[in-house]
Parts: sequence; C-alpha cells; structure tokens
Amino acid sequence: MQSLFVDRLTVIDFSYLDAVRGLVGESWILDVELEGELNDQGMLFDFSLVKKSIKQWIDSYIDHKLVVPAGRHGSHQQSQQLEMISEDSFNFTLNSGETIFHRSPIEAVLFIDDVDVVDERNIEQHLTNHLIKILPTNIASVRLKLTPEPLKGAYYHYSHGLQKHDGNCQRIAHGHRSSLEIEVAGKRDFVQEQHWASLWKDIYIATKSHQTSSDKAGYLRFEYQANQGDFVLELPERCCYLIEPETTVEQIAQYLAQTISAQTQQSCRVKAFEGVGKGAISKA
Repeated sequence: MQSLFVDRLTVIDFSYLDAVRGLVGESWILDVELEGELNDQGMLFDFSLVKKSIKQWIDSYIDHKLVVPAGRHGSHQQSQQLEMISEDSFNFTLNSGETIFHRSPIEAVLFIDDVDVVDERNIEQHLTNHLIKILPTNIASVRLKLTPEPLKGAYYHYSHGLQKHDGNCQRIAHGHRSSLEIEVAGKRDFVQEQHWASLWKDIYIATKSHQTSSDKAGYLRFEYQANQGDFVLELPERCCYLIEPETTVEQIAQYLAQTISAQTQQSCRVKAFEGVGKGAISKA
C-alpha cells in the first residue's frame, strides 16, 4: 500500500449547534491522507484531482452550513435536543432549556445522525464514511484530520448571514473562529482584544434590518429572503450582537475600529480575521 497526503487542503468555515454553547461558529483546517494501490500511471490519485474533487466535495457537503447533531436514534426526525417541525425547519433545545429555531433551504443544513456533540473526531469520521464512496476504486482508505488554527492571542467564535451575498455566505447561520488584532494610538492593545473576544464568545452578529418581532420574551428573531431562499433564525437575545450594516468582515472591522476610537478618543487600527488567513483591516 502507498499513501498520498495533502496538508491544509482547505479550511471548513461553518456553524454548529451545541447543547451547552448554543450556536457556534467554527473554522477547521483539513488535512487529507489517502492509502491504496498505484494506478497504471504510477499514482494513487493525481494531486490536481485531490485538490479539485475532494475540495469541491467538502465545499458542497459541509462548508458554510449549519451542522446539527441529531442524536443517537439513527434518524434526525427526533432526538433529545432536536425537534423537526418540517423538512426545512426545527427547534434545538439547549441544556439551559432555551431553544434555537432555524428555517432555511435544506441545502444550508447538515444533520449528523448518531452523534450528540459536534467535534473534530465525530466530523472526521462522518466525512470519511461519505468521502470514500466518491474516490477511485484503487483508494482503499481515507484519513482526514481536522484541526483549529493554533492561536496565541485573542479569538472568538461568531456566526452570521449575509443576505446580499451571491454565494453560500447568504446562509443565515454559518460562521468562523477568528483571531483579532487591535492597535490604539499606534500600540497593540491586548486588553481591548480580550474584551471583544470575551464579549463576542459564541456570538451571533446580526444586521439590525434583519430583525423581526418575536413572540418569545428574551429572544430575537431574524428573517430575510436571499437568492437561495427564505431564512429564519430565532435564538436567545444573550447570544446576539446587532450592528447596522451587513456583517461582512470589512464591516465588522470598521465597526470595531470606529467604536473603539470613539470610546478611547484615540486612533484605532483593527485587523479582523474571517476564519484562517484572511480578513479585513480598518482604521479610525
């Protein structure tokens, strides 16, 4: 048997539901290792095809989706946390008794049967079980490794939805794990970084114009129509942070820079990441 590997094939940006943390934005780096017999070209699998076909499958299957643990009943129709209301809508109950309601086109959600918790190992196993089915027959096994980016400084997990985006960013509950660098009056301000990372821990950053009325006290409801369909999200108010513009990383960086500059009466530079290795810089 021979093995072929591709480190850092892609970064998966998504959100998931957790019975303790609620709605969690996440970014995981994907490494791939294939094992099997060489083909008549003396290869396991052409590198260009690994990067193209596997990445395309990952992007379509899980990237920019809401991942929902469906419990150990073998079907995501009902579980302890999950209550399916219709094919495209459900309630998810947290350990606190609070609920999160979500409705969207079914392509925006990935239900994971037979797991109660979304973590790297569970998702590795789930993806492996499905990925092996689309690979050439000379590939005997697949090993996937999902890891968060090693970060020394402040970071936060956030979810959002971009109504005006043409692609999958329009999905109302996808997210990222993002680091944050803030300079005030030309000097790195670690206190500000930790403050915002703490404030935005497991947060849903919403656009104010997306808010509609909720029948439930202590909850906020967001709705919009995008080119993929209608999206609705209702969750506890404590899990939300509202800003005026669309919650692109450019607007988030600008919001932070302007807010911190106004509070400190000093110049401010913000480098806000959107997942791994990309983001926006804003000055005020």
